[in-house]
Amino acid sequence: MPKMWAGRTSGNTDALADDFNSSISFDSVMYKQDIKGSMAHASMLAAKDIISKAEADTLIDGLDSILSDLESGALEIDYSCEDIHMFVEQVLTERIGDVGKKLHTARSRNDQVALDMRMYLMAQTDEIISLVKSLALAVTAKAEEHKATIMPGYTHLQRAQPITFGHHLMAYVMMLLRDISRIKDCKKRTNVSPIGSCALAGTTFNTDRFYEASLLGFDGVCQNSIDGVSDRDFCIELLSTIATLMMHLSRFSEEIILWSSWEFKFVELSDAYTTGSSIMPQKKNPDMAELVRGKTGRVYGNLMALLTTLKGLPLAYNKDMQEDKECVFDSVETVKMCLGVFIPMIETMSVIEGNMLRAAQGGFINATDLADYLVKKGLPFRSAYKISGEIVSYCIKNGLVLETMPLDVYKSFSPLFDEDVYNDIDLLICVQKRISFGGTSVQSVERQIEFAKSQL
Repeated sequence: MPKMWAGRTSGNTDALADDFNSSISFDSVMYKQDIKGSMAHASMLAAKDIISKAEADTLIDGLDSILSDLESGALEIDYSCEDIHMFVEQVLTERIGDVGKKLHTARSRNDQVALDMRMYLMAQTDEIISLVKSLALAVTAKAEEHKATIMPGYTHLQRAQPITFGHHLMAYVMMLLRDISRIKDCKKRTNVSPIGSCALAGTTFNTDRFYEASLLGFDGVCQNSIDGVSDRDFCIELLSTIATLMMHLSRFSEEIILWSSWEFKFVELSDAYTTGSSIMPQKKNPDMAELVRGKTGRVYGNLMALLTTLKGLPLAYNKDMQEDKECVFDSVETVKMCLGVFIPMIETMSVIEGNMLRAAQGGFINATDLADYLVKKGLPFRSAYKISGEIVSYCIKNGLVLETMPLDVYKSFSPLFDEDVYNDIDLLICVQKRISFGGTSVQSVERQIEFAKSQL
């Protein structure tokens, strides 16, 4: 079939070249944005007397009917068309005749596709932000439920200091809040209209780019027409923010996988978010968390693919830029799917408080508090640190823990020890003493929860 761009060439391309060149299999998801953008363009053309008001009305009515028929299923997308833009224009011309051919006045597919991408991604970022907020609220609710649940905090995956599970969870909430902020910031730079940039140099018609942008809800227009059609920074930025969000989900997934293992058994995931083994009947596998962790690599790959695609392109538009869509669309759908399963997985996750407490009791994680006890008695910290380390070594050799070591043994290490040492190294008190801003005390976790709620 001859193409709508036939003229300089016959427009009769080889079937294999057609398939290779086609993008409608993936850019068809932007049909709504393409039609809405064309409606605004028709309105602008009429407002500037480039076409008549009657012609604009005919165009807009025809476009509206196409949108209605696509959404009802009365019209199916013809995947033999080159792209969604050509499909819509072709159907429009078939329905309303030669007036349909006037729609493309004072625009190019170059600025048209850039417009569609920006409109589509602004809608998608709103969905992603909503999902991240829902996840942050779910994690915050779980943190509030366990703001006083003692667990070991880790560094190097070694038991380090006593914290509360609520405090640990709130660390992820803070990450999610930053993710929301990054995505919102990215949307600001996406919310700029390229339409009217045309192929690269603008147009000889007296158009009103600002009017057309305002009809579509944009905050402004691209200041340079070459930049308008060749900029894909907003795609890179969105992929980067999604990759960062997925990194946070992956870290959280890794901990959930560890916590749900028999070696930790701090949490148990609902049956709805685990799978069994085909051969081992005792297994309960955290497959959803593992898939989130795995899909993070896929999202990273999309970011690197697009960065690589764009790195050597001269200005302005090049066909290479068609490769932006599959990367971006895949990452958007992937993160939405991951968030969609993560939210209920957290909401239904059971916390095994006794196992957390037993783990906290067995790792000398109150050794820092023992050193702090001596510091408060007047000993320099480094000296207190050395004595505390020697006491831990003694306990390990003699099968003791700090809480059960006799006072006379404590005194053999330093005369500064007294009965009050047992109070200072009690795990709950160790946690409650962490009164510094952002620390693990229950009161501090409560403040963190209130802050998160105010942000969400």
